[in-house]
Amino acid sequence: MKSKTLKTQGLDMVQGPIWNKLPLFALPVAATSILEQLFNAADLAVVGRFTGKLGTVCMAAVGANTPIVSLIVGLFVGVALGANVVIAHAIGGRQPETVSKAVGSSVLFALLAGCAVAVLGEIFAPMILKSMDVPEKVLPLAVLYLRIYLAGLPVIFLYNFEAAIFRAVGKTQIPLLALLLSGGLNVVLNLCFVVGLHRTVDGVATATVISNLTSSVFLLWRLFREDAAIRLERGQIKVNGTVLKKILRIGVPAGVQSAVFSVANIVIQSSVNSLGAAAMAGSSASLNLEALAFWIFDAFGQAATTFVGQNDGAGRPERCRRVLSLTLIESFILCGAIMGTVWYFSNSLLGLFNTHADVIYYGHIKLGMLYSGYFFAIVYEVVSGYLRGFGISLLPAVLTIFGVCVFRLLWIFLYFPSHHTFRQLMMAYPISFGITMILIGTALIIRRPARRRQTELKQV
Repeated sequence: MKSKTLKTQGLDMVQGPIWNKLPLFALPVAATSILEQLFNAADLAVVGRFTGKLGTVCMAAVGANTPIVSLIVGLFVGVALGANVVIAHAIGGRQPETVSKAVGSSVLFALLAGCAVAVLGEIFAPMILKSMDVPEKVLPLAVLYLRIYLAGLPVIFLYNFEAAIFRAVGKTQIPLLALLLSGGLNVVLNLCFVVGLHRTVDGVATATVISNLTSSVFLLWRLFREDAAIRLERGQIKVNGTVLKKILRIGVPAGVQSAVFSVANIVIQSSVNSLGAAAMAGSSASLNLEALAFWIFDAFGQAATTFVGQNDGAGRPERCRRVLSLTLIESFILCGAIMGTVWYFSNSLLGLFNTHADVIYYGHIKLGMLYSGYFFAIVYEVVSGYLRGFGISLLPAVLTIFGVCVFRLLWIFLYFPSHHTFRQLMMAYPISFGITMILIGTALIIRRPARRRQTELKQV
């Protein structure tokens, strides 16, 4: 195999202005994540509006699975972030062989890991949902939805690793295009299965799996046709132990952070379940609105990781500091505008999922609580992404686990039993965001990775 060049035709992250390139990277990433969220939103809206008297129960069944799906997918999205950092750093340091090995290892690892987790999930699906105190009338439909969704994990994992590869060179529009195609297909199939064939949650779950298969196959096709830097060749699809170890060293802490984060949300979901189907449906509907802002600052966090990875690899720590300040500023501006707009139209937007007054009431409470803490979350997500760009992944993971997950568990087990209302339960979100921001901010002040990198370069 001939040695590859590093021609990428993506964003030039190590030269020129940064402020205008960050949105070019982050906004397609955010749009992609929002489209992924819309898979769930489409499922909720279709089963909520077109399954008759079963509407609220079907919404509750899909919503009960949201934390489980987030846990599984979030774990491997975090691991995929390791591939992003390794490839970005290798591109900045002009190491084409490392890029090739990382691409091939990522594709094969995603498929193998997806198959393994799918098998385990199918075995334990009923047990997991029962442990979450899903109501008896909701449980059969919840298990049905989860089993079908789990069958699609190999292609879901593959898509996320493929997206990480494209994002490492700044080609964030390609994963977005894949989701635009599969997202439109998902909506059409939802209506065909539920309205046309009179299916319930099994119809929307099947539509989601088919749509994810479409997006992953499209990206795989694009990788085989890409330019020299990240082109995938058949002989290249194999695991390189050294490169995979680098990917896992960075990605596993980020993945575990996301997974443990989801564990805390599963416990919160269990508490929501104890408040009845209306609270479950309202919480699920709110999730699809609050996520609009979340995916914006999450995307800027990914932008910070990729830009810092390339600039650190190129030996330009001064640009890394500019990346941090600009991602924070732009995240605050865009998220503030989105949250203000969604809040203003919140009642009407919640009504798109279910017009029942109690469902809208609970959804409005959760939306307000989440938004009140999102400005704290912006800081710790962006700073965490900045640290990961330098390869510092374990520290932000541990601090986030403590600030978000441990606190929420303590809140649920120590505070909520004596204050058993939906509003009191939701207060765990903004408080945990504030605590985590303080912890991550303190870590940044202590570690100062850009300054340390600059000192190392002067000593060489």
